[in-house]
Amino acid sequence: MKININKFQHFPYHLVDPSPWPILLSFSLLNMAIGGVLYMHGFYNGGALLTIGFVLTCLGMTLWFRDIIVEGTYLGHHTKEVKNGLMIGVILFIISEVFAFLSVFWAFFHSSLSPAIEIGGSWPPLGITPLDPFAIPLLNTFLLLSSGAFVTYGHHALIAGNRKAAIDGVFLTIILAIMFTALQYFEYSEASFTISDGVYGTTFYASTGLHGLHVIIGTIFILVGFIRIINYQLTKQHHQGFEASILYWHFVDVVWLFLFVAVYFWGGA
Repeated sequence: MKININKFQHFPYHLVDPSPWPILLSFSLLNMAIGGVLYMHGFYNGGALLTIGFVLTCLGMTLWFRDIIVEGTYLGHHTKEVKNGLMIGVILFIISEVFAFLSVFWAFFHSSLSPAIEIGGSWPPLGITPLDPFAIPLLNTFLLLSSGAFVTYGHHALIAGNRKAAIDGVFLTIILAIMFTALQYFEYSEASFTISDGVYGTTFYASTGLHGLHVIIGTIFILVGFIRIINYQLTKQHHQGFEASILYWHFVDVVWLFLFVAVYFWGGA
């Protein structure tokens, strides 16, 4: 007879069951990395291998996160101590993201504060027409800050038990995030320079592109929370994943303010 050991445990932590997803996901990531290298070096079928690795990685993450949702929502394994541990993990993850952006900003200021003679001794370099910061970038600033306000509104509505207001606030956040991404794509398509146009193009697209990737990831993060609210999986007492997505989204907001001031406004002057 199989005995459920967790039934008799005398500690508040969750001992996870054996899962196939970590090892399978590691092989998927390895496949994606190898495919990316082969694709960038022009090897035959490198793009196909990269695509397969990406699809397998997304599928593995989805199945792994599904199991975590089941553990926390239906099995009740996420005690107060487990929630605190999960939140500490999210905070440490965001700190690592801070340093990722710090490296990009370091490269930008290293080149812009003391422009080399090879780029004309000026910033922006000669021949580069920077984007108008008071056009799409300013509009995107308004959209992103508004989305942060709406997701906070949805969070407080969920805590207050107002489910409809929570759904409305999160839905508006997702719409504004999609508009932000669409406008940034339009901005890229209309720009007069590319990532290969010297150090200016490299630092511009590395910084804004990295942030755009985080916006897409954050949008998916919040979309999952939105679906879970609709399905009655998140309540005013139990919404740890939603809080994590809000924390991540505010990080994206703050980084954009630095990008707007440094890269668009000061860096394009």
